[in-house]
Amino acid sequence: MAKRDFLAISDFTADEVYATLERAHRLKAGEDPRRPLAGKTLAMIFLKSSTRTRVSFEVAALQLGGHALFLSARDIQLGRGEPIADTARVLSRYVDAILFRGFDHADAEALARHASVPVINGLTDLLHPCQVLADCMAVQESFGRDLSGIVVAWIGDGNNVANAWLDGASRFGYEIRLACPEGYEPAREILERAKTRARVHFMRTPAEAVEGAHVVATDVWASMGQEAEAEKRRVAFQGHYVDTRLMERARPDAIFLHCLPAHRGEEVAPDVIDGPRSRVWDEAENRLHVQKALLIALLKENAD
Repeated sequence: MAKRDFLAISDFTADEVYATLERAHRLKAGEDPRRPLAGKTLAMIFLKSSTRTRVSFEVAALQLGGHALFLSARDIQLGRGEPIADTARVLSRYVDAILFRGFDHADAEALARHASVPVINGLTDLLHPCQVLADCMAVQESFGRDLSGIVVAWIGDGNNVANAWLDGASRFGYEIRLACPEGYEPAREILERAKTRARVHFMRTPAEAVEGAHVVATDVWASMGQEAEAEKRRVAFQGHYVDTRLMERARPDAIFLHCLPAHRGEEVAPDVIDGPRSRVWDEAENRLHVQKALLIALLKENAD
């Protein structure tokens, strides 16, 4: 069978993404204790620092019987100018899959193009698909497996997580409403593609976006690599603050999601992220289970 990559949620069909989440639920419940990746090795290239992505993938590989290698730019020749294509070809001779967490999405695409083993997008500036899969799993835990009737309100920066929510809408079928400051909208190509397959709405204000929503999601105003823009963004994002008053406009059973790390008092109020509607710790834990399911799908099932 030809190798599969996971650079975006839309790389999988709707049936495949739902099946991946169903496996993740079983893994979380302890119903699938096998070690299907015994003898398998995952190379993890990290050009950006990480807590959740690194730890969850390392633990996932270990619990499935495999092994993960952490490779920062200082550890491999990629950091000294070796072409991505050469790195991809060499690593493919050693390992069974490659995880990439970096900046330019084109680098992840080049890695996948030249590698003969599956490549997983652990985050690029364009997309963060593993995060949104974990988020969708948290939504299922609150509202049931079928996501087609869910309304997601995204408040804030049209960044890689927002792009992944848009990309996921075309597979899971949920409605997504975006309240982004002018000039901070999601990537146009992803937005336009999502509009052809899903219910996508731009709202003038966060209050309009969250009205009757099941999920209210946000992220930091300045992501990694945007620190120099922090003050400019702080001004632009005034009014895009998720507090209790905003959450009260959503459904009574609405949940709050944040990919973390969070800046309490900036994009979200402490009593929201630490309050009873918050599911941020569940979604963080779900990174482990989703990534185990992904590794099985890409390594074990492709080999069968």
